Amino acid sequence: MVIPYCEGSVFAVPLRTGGYALGVVARISSDKSGGLLGYFFGPKRDSLPPADLISALKADDALKVLRFGDLSLLNNEWPILGSVAGWSKELWPMPFFVRRDDLSKKAWRVLYSDGNICEVVKESPEPFDSKLERDAIFGSGAVELLLGRLLA
Repeated sequence: MVIPYCEGSVFAVPLRTGGYALGVVARISSDKSGGLLGYFFGPKRDSLPPADLISALKADDALKVLRFGDLSLLNNEWPILGSVAGWSKELWPMPFFVRRDDLSKKAWRVLYSDGNICEVVKESPEPFDSKLERDAIFGSGAVELLLGRLLA
């Protein structure tokens, strides 16, 4: 199977509520698991954006940074629109995530490998009410629903 994306690829996420959000592939897991790290952007768009907007996306403007699966990209359900101009991995860092245990009310700050988004390289205690993104891998449907809710 031909992989239609690379680091820096910009894609459209069709929202369940209509319209589109944008995403950028920031990391591709080296273990061939289909795991990706993506930066996701609003606002909700009624149609696919022009190329100049696509190439000008910046990591700091992201609405969410999530680990997610690539099935909708492989099935061409999320169209690839182009690439970030002057893509540089260093400008799109791997963020920390928070893993919570609801029973013990404990939480941990988790950092994943730059080369394998499923490999934990650092874990340390974190406040339970941390605002870091939840440590999870989202399926494409979950990404569509989450972004649709945030951009409604």
